[in-house]
Amino acid sequence: MQKVLSSMRQAIEKYNLIENGDKIAVGVSGGKDSLVLLKALSMFKKFNLYNFDIVAVTIDLYSGKADYGGIKKFCDELGVEYVVEKTDINEVVFNVRKEKNPCSLCAKMRRGALNAVCNRIGCNKLALAHHKQDVITTFFMSLFYEGRLSTMQPKSYMSNTKVTLIRPLFLTEEQKIITASKNFPILKSICPANDDSKRKDIKELVFRIEKEIPNSKKRIDHAIFSPESYNLIKENY
Repeated sequence: MQKVLSSMRQAIEKYNLIENGDKIAVGVSGGKDSLVLLKALSMFKKFNLYNFDIVAVTIDLYSGKADYGGIKKFCDELGVEYVVEKTDINEVVFNVRKEKNPCSLCAKMRRGALNAVCNRIGCNKLALAHHKQDVITTFFMSLFYEGRLSTMQPKSYMSNTKVTLIRPLFLTEEQKIITASKNFPILKSICPANDDSKRKDIKELVFRIEKEIPNSKKRIDHAIFSPESYNLIKENY
């Protein structure tokens, strides 16, 4: 966990993610990433570098059918307030809309539900557990499926809800999260699309590239996380 804390602190300070007086909702799906983020933020809070509060928030996609008892106990042990918001997102995505590519709609609906909870409980920031590999995967998804060079940002203000989205694990390697999450009460996903998504395909493609081309991992990191390395075509000469 110390390695996660180190990279998280680096991201917090580099991108000014946390300020005194913040009340931060931490999106907790029950997966390894969100549980590690919650644990890391609860530990970081004890450093007394910033005066802020955190609330764990789970968006129940299954209208109360999922069991979040393990997460509730985890939050109790951390001394963190836990809020579960029941929704029918799974029903809408798969049975009402019958989406062929359900992940995008589900993500938008979950984000909307999280923002609504933030407004209701007075949180000015929403922390999500996207890590460095998520940033890289999003870059390649945008390139291959949208034809543009884009990826997620470490911090963004959502003017419609007046909530600031932050990603404290932005600079954290996924392997560090995997190591830190041992013995955590990880909730197995019951989503029908969990093992069949474009994001999963791209993530596997990037892994193969990094494995087959020497030093490609280091170079991909540098290209995406170092703005001074950008050298794209300009319109005006």
